[in-house]
Amino acid sequence: QVQLVESGGGLVQAGGSLRLSCAASGSTFSLYVIAWFRQAPGKEREFVAGISGSADNTDYAYSVKGRFTISRDNAKNTVYLEMNSLKPGDTAVYYCAVRFSPMTSQIIQREYEYRYWGQGTRVTVSS
Repeated sequence: QVQLVESGGGLVQAGGSLRLSCAASGSTFSLYVIAWFRQAPGKEREFVAGISGSADNTDYAYSVKGRFTISRDNAKNTVYLEMNSLKPGDTAVYYCAVRFSPMTSQIIQREYEYRYWGQGTRVTVSS
């Protein structure tokens, strides 16, 4: 069982920045691929960014590439999502999720591949 706790959401004006954090329990954190997903009102949940266990591979949705940066600190069991140049279209509940992946650094964008999920943190970007 892995528990995830997201934090860092809030209200920000367009063009602003936020940094989300995802703290995980467990002693095998470096074996997890961690991804951020988001769900906007009335829309399906979508992949935002992912990072491999050793941080040697990352992947981003096209809509956030160049604006968002995912990183991790395995000593702190924490993954971060730095969000810059925020747009109203980034408004959503952001979730982090875990996929146990000891053998590969591949980032999977399909949400059903991720076993554990946090409760989400809300990001609202005003125009």
